[in-house]
Amino acid sequence: MQSHNPLTPQHFSINCKGTLLSLKIPVVMGILNTTPDSFYDGGKFNSIEHALYQTEKMLNDGASIIDIGGYSSRPGAKTVDIEEELNRVIPVIEKIHKNFPNAILSIDTFRAKVAKNAIDAGASIVNDISAGDDDPEMIATVGSLGVPYIAMHKQGTPKTMQQNPNYSNVTTEVLDYFIKKIPLYRAAGINDVIIDPGFGFGKNLEHNYSLLKNLAAFKMLDYSILVGVSRKRMINEVLNISEKDALNGTTVINTIALMNGANILRVHDVKEAVEAMKIVECYSS
Repeated sequence: MQSHNPLTPQHFSINCKGTLLSLKIPVVMGILNTTPDSFYDGGKFNSIEHALYQTEKMLNDGASIIDIGGYSSRPGAKTVDIEEELNRVIPVIEKIHKNFPNAILSIDTFRAKVAKNAIDAGASIVNDISAGDDDPEMIATVGSLGVPYIAMHKQGTPKTMQQNPNYSNVTTEVLDYFIKKIPLYRAAGINDVIIDPGFGFGKNLEHNYSLLKNLAAFKMLDYSILVGVSRKRMINEVLNISEKDALNGTTVINTIALMNGANILRVHDVKEAVEAMKIVECYSS
C-alpha cells in the first residue's frame, strides 16, 4: 500500500554501506542500550547474549534499524570514558553483525573515535545526540566514512540540559540551528542526513509539545526526520506515571509524529510502533 501523505518525502532513501533503506514509508529504529544506567532499560542488554536476543526480537517485530549505544544520555547521566564506551559497544556490534549480517545497525555516540570503530565493526549509520557539537572531529569523520548521519539538537549536556532550558521560540530556534549545521555536513561530504529535533534534550514539557505540534515545519529542511519520544518524561509528567507504564502514551505521541511527517521512530517497543505506523499508513493512503 503506497502512501500519499504530502508530509512524507516521496524519494527519500539512505545508503547504508551499499544497502538502500527507503524512508518513503516511515520505519522503526529499535533501541539497544548496552549501558548499566539508561533511564528505562539500563542493565538489561549489557551482555552479548542478551543483546543478541533483544536484537532478534526487534528485527522479528519489524525494526528496520537497530540503534546501539554505550553512553547513557538520560538527564543527569554520568560521564563515561571513551575506552569504556568502546568496550561496551564494539564487541556487541561485531557479534550482531556476524549473526544478523543483513541488519542495519546504527551507533549512538557523540564521539568520532567510537563512530569510526563502530562503522568498522559493522554499523552503517552514525546517530549523534550532539549533531557534531561535542567532538570537533565528528562531522569530518562521518563524511570520510560515507555513512548516513543522524544529527540531534540538544541544549546543554545530558548532565545539565534539564536545568531550566530556555527558548524564545523553540521550533524557530531548532530550525535555525539545523539551517546553520546542514551546510557543514554537506561540505564534509555527508550525503544522507536525518534530522532529530531532540525531544527531552534541553527542553521542558511546553517545549516538547510545541516541537511535536510544529513537527511538519522541519520538512522545509528537505531531510528525513527522526522522532525519539519512547517512554520519556514528556509522557510521564502528563500522565503522572513512570516510564514502565508509558507504552500507551508513547504510541499516542508516535502516531501524532507520524501524522506530522516523522520518517523514523526510535523506540524501545518495536512491535507497537510498527503497528502504529501501519495504521497511519493505511489512514494516509
